[in-house]
Amino acid sequence: MVPTRELGEQVAKAFKPFTHTTRLRVRALLGGTTMEVAKRSLQGAFEVLVATPGRLIKMMDADSSRSAMFRTLVLDEADQMLDHGFLPDVRRIVKECPAERQLAMFSATVPLLSRSSLRISLPGGSHPQPREPPGCPDPQHHPANGRGGKRFPLLEQLLGKKVEGGTILFTNTREQCDKLADELVKAGWPCVIYRGDMDKTERRRNLKMFREGGSPPSDLYRSCLRGLDVEHVGRVINYHMPQQMENYLHRVGRTARAGRSGLVVNFVTERDVPLMRKLDDVRSSSKPSLAPKPTKAKR
Repeated sequence: MVPTRELGEQVAKAFKPFTHTTRLRVRALLGGTTMEVAKRSLQGAFEVLVATPGRLIKMMDADSSRSAMFRTLVLDEADQMLDHGFLPDVRRIVKECPAERQLAMFSATVPLLSRSSLRISLPGGSHPQPREPPGCPDPQHHPANGRGGKRFPLLEQLLGKKVEGGTILFTNTREQCDKLADELVKAGWPCVIYRGDMDKTERRRNLKMFREGGSPPSDLYRSCLRGLDVEHVGRVINYHMPQQMENYLHRVGRTARAGRSGLVVNFVTERDVPLMRKLDDVRSSSKPSLAPKPTKAKR
């Protein structure tokens, strides 16, 4: 199970290389399609189902016997799937699965969920806890009041410095996202918007444009990018800093992925001081100490 349709499409696509040698049959049951299309996609036998919670529950309501067939249930982006928005649906799905089913939960930033949980660190992964993304350079911090108390002139200076790949600009709210996009368009900077409450067709089209490199830089709303892998992101700019460290790690994890280089730029205000202190603590703890090891004095 995944929180968004876009992530579900990515996961289903990632299964393809395994289907050739294992004969695994993968089906997708994602929001944004009609129930007729969903029913057609589930016709015949299959081994793997990639689904969003809401659409999976609709399928279970239509055919309650389906849930009894699940032997393994995987929650991707588990910290988001267990928040108040998704938790009622997740609880119902887990309850209707067989008691002997296996439950697995995956997330890059989730704390240990229980005494029986296991944390796995993958070499070259995006952002293992508690360290920042490997290969991601030290972030650049800029005062957000800029010239004349405005951020945008400083942003234009940064966008004028070319990087390899596209740029993702993060804001915290829909209003901030739309306002920034308007300013970019008026100033002649090509961009596309990607945020949670957009029309799904438009959101998919904009993500496709950005992935194909047709419209960098791009302005995206922070909550929609969890888990999405966009290969050509060369720079992440936090135009507005998030409140939580988990959100920060998910944002900066969009660049410097799989050993590639990347740049992170943060626009910082006094409000962001607590997060900056936490970030400094994380960075300090992730770097090996250069101090000489103490030695026992010889008698």
